[in-house]
Amino acid sequence: MGAQNGKDLLIKLDMTGASQFETIAGLRASRISFNAESVDVTSLESQGGWRELLGGAGVKSASITGSGIFRDEATDERARDIFFESQTPLFQVIIPDFGTVEGPFQITSVEYAGNFNGEATYELSMASAGELTFTAL
Repeated sequence: MGAQNGKDLLIKLDMTGASQFETIAGLRASRISFNAESVDVTSLESQGGWRELLGGAGVKSASITGSGIFRDEATDERARDIFFESQTPLFQVIIPDFGTVEGPFQITSVEYAGNFNGEATYELSMASAGELTFTAL
């Protein structure tokens, strides 16, 4: 696999609750991170004193962050509604030449900023709120 364009890492939001996904407007940077907690089952009988982990246990989670320029489009309004109403709609993250991650996320943070001689910007943070699916390309 060759190098990929960062602009092709897309965060999409279900606009209607019927899997009608649209890319969040104005994004300039996006990131997804996956986490899996480990469950330590080490005991005095552990071979050589090495830590032992219980496979298949622990909590899995994902987080999405994005930042961009404020465009005041339908996706901006939908994101604000989701945040203020504490909804957990479906999101999709398109990872170029890798696949698509889809599932419910809660917007945990929305930040707006602007400089006198610059554009208005925003930052979003989202936390997974249920099972995620991965579809490989």
